[in-house]
Parts: sequence; structure tokens; C-alpha cells
Amino acid sequence: MHIDHLSLTNFRNYARLELGLPARSPIVLHGANAQGKTSLLEAIYYLAGARSPYTSTDRQLIHWRAEEEPLPFARLAADLYSGDGTYTRLEITLLIDRTNDSGGRLRKVVRINGVDKRVMDLVGLLNVVLFLPQDLTLVEGSPADRRRFMDNTLGQVDQRYYQAVEHYDKIVPQRNALLRRIAERNADPNELAFWDEKLVYAASIIISERQRFLRELEQSAQRAHLALTGKRETLTLRYQPSFTPTFEGNGQLSFDAVGLDLHRELTPEQIAPQLADQLKAERQLSIARGVTLTGPHRDELRLFINERDVGLYGSRGQARTAVMALKLAELEWMRERIGEWPVLLLDEVVAELDADRRAFLLERVDGATQTLMTTTELDIFTPEFLSRATVWHVHEGQIEPEGNPAQS
Repeated sequence: MHIDHLSLTNFRNYARLELGLPARSPIVLHGANAQGKTSLLEAIYYLAGARSPYTSTDRQLIHWRAEEEPLPFARLAADLYSGDGTYTRLEITLLIDRTNDSGGRLRKVVRINGVDKRVMDLVGLLNVVLFLPQDLTLVEGSPADRRRFMDNTLGQVDQRYYQAVEHYDKIVPQRNALLRRIAERNADPNELAFWDEKLVYAASIIISERQRFLRELEQSAQRAHLALTGKRETLTLRYQPSFTPTFEGNGQLSFDAVGLDLHRELTPEQIAPQLADQLKAERQLSIARGVTLTGPHRDELRLFINERDVGLYGSRGQARTAVMALKLAELEWMRERIGEWPVLLLDEVVAELDADRRAFLLERVDGATQTLMTTTELDIFTPEFLSRATVWHVHEGQIEPEGNPAQS
């Protein structure tokens, strides 16, 4: 899978950009800060799922000068080629409709090969892995950061999972509001049955797929981590759901019938009745607290090195190594899942790594997948790498060839 051509109009720094991208040569985007390097990666990531990794407000993606137009808009488009030679044209347009109110309502229009589609229809068409310095939150951040990692990765390749998360994120606030109304004696407790059924259906899919994903991801992550540490340290992933169904469905754990771990897969159909029973058992406590106490919104993922929690006891270097192994595993997992390499985006990551980790990363991705990386300093790369790379200079939303910096 690779992007053959990228087109941006009124997106962030870019008033207008038409850019052809090489399929295999690593692409190095060089320039000072705030010139548009990260915005280019953001545009590619946005085309994969209509979500930005940097902001939750789509309106911020529209070029500030476009706000002065009668119909402000931003448009992103890409021509894609998959490994089997299939061509796909993706296009997302963000429009500010000012016909009804002064502020304007944002509309998002998705087209695939010229036909209007839903956002959900983007799933599986363009797959990307984004690696950021901020990814240390996968070790040091909140549980929400790690849940977001699972959701963003799975949501790119699995439409059923994407839809389950979308529904679940709407169900929980509505169920919580009902719980509070019941506590205030403004609603009937029997009304919970409707929302419980919907929650159980979506949550069972999410829990099952997260468990399977982490089981598969761990294998690749362990291989990368062993290579990075000279086989001195072993990385393990531990999924800690707020609710732990058992393989036999009887609520009892034993050595021959482990619960929801990374070695035994449970289907949504096995999880659903157990989760329904759990919601019933804790109903009175949920009403008293006014919140849903159990479900994927309270799941946790922990990373361990040699059986010690990296987030609690690991050094900064160990955290960086664990995250790098996890992102390389994400790249490999996605390739196995979709049958071809996804696009890899590295935003100022290379400069954050020491020489050994940098060499390891560049060796793994060089020529294997379409890779775009940003940097403010070209001298962190070896002349050999730069001689094989396509180097572009980014300045004030304009992109031009840098020449051959390896020979300068």
C-alpha cells in the first residue's frame, strides 16, 4: 500500500499542495518548526480515519485565511495503490456551513472514488502507523492513552470494532445520565434493560478484539524488544479489563481454565452473558454512584519488562525501548492483518533516539514500507541513508526538493 499523490487545499499551513510521493524511497521532510512538516503527516493520518492525532476539533484543521471566505472549507485527497494494483481515490472535505447561524456548523463529506460515503467506510482503505515522541504516554500516561492506542489501531482495519467503539462511546454517557435520574427518583430502574443490552453487545466485541489484538501484538513486540536489548530483557503485555470473564463462564478461575489473558481467546458470544450478569450484580452500586462501573472504558494495558511494570519501575531508556518495540510490532501486526505494509509516519522521532535505536529503526523500515519522517536536523542521518532517501525542504507551507544533502 502506498500513496501515489496527495492533494491539500486550505489544510493547516497549506493553502494549496499537489505532491507526488515515491513508493519505496524513505521521505525525509526537513525544515524549521511550524513550517508544515507535521501538518503533512497529520493530513495522511486524517485520510485514514477522518480523525486527527493532534486535535479533537476538526475546525482547527481549516487554514485560518479560509475562515474569511463565504464558504470556508478544507479538502484532503489522496490517490492510493494497494499491493494487488487496486487504485482508490480518497477525498475528505470539511465545510463550515453558515446558512443557519453566524458561527457556522462543520460538515464532513467523505468520498471514495467519487461516491459519497460514511466515515466508517474509510476503514481498511488507507492504513497508517504514526510514531511520535509523545508515544511515551503508552508507558507513562493514563489508561485512556493506552485504550486510545488499541482503539486507533484496531479501528483502522476492523469495521465491526470501529462501529462498536463508536456506539459504546455514545451508550455510556446516556446510561450514566439514566443512572443519575434513577437515583433522583426521576426514572424507572427497568429502563436500564434497554441500555444494558446495547452496552453488552458493543462491549463484548471490544473486549474480545482487544484481547486478541494484544495476544498477537505481544509476539512481534517481544521479538523487536529482544533484538533491541540484546536478548537481555523480555517485554510482556498485560490486558487488565475492568471485567474479567472466564473461559468456562462460571466466574471461577483455575490453572487449566484461565480467564481473559493473552493465551486464550474468548468470543463476544462467550463474554456477553457474563457481562450482562455483572451489570445486574452491580446495578444498585452504579445507581448510587451515577456511573457505569464496568466496561471497556475502564480497561487497562500494562507493559512489563522481566516481570516488572515499566510504568512504575522502568527507567526512561527502558520506556523508550518498550514503546519503540510496541510501534514496530504495530507495523508488523498491521501488515499481517491486511496483507501489505501500511504507511509509516515518524514525526520528529528519529532525533529523540540514541544512535543504536535510530540505526535499528531505520534498518527495519528502509525500503520495506512507504515512510515519511520529519526532522529539523539532517545530520542525524548517515550519508548512506540520505543517499537513498527523498529529502524535501518544507518552508511556510511549500515543499521543494532539498537536493542531495549526503553530497553537500
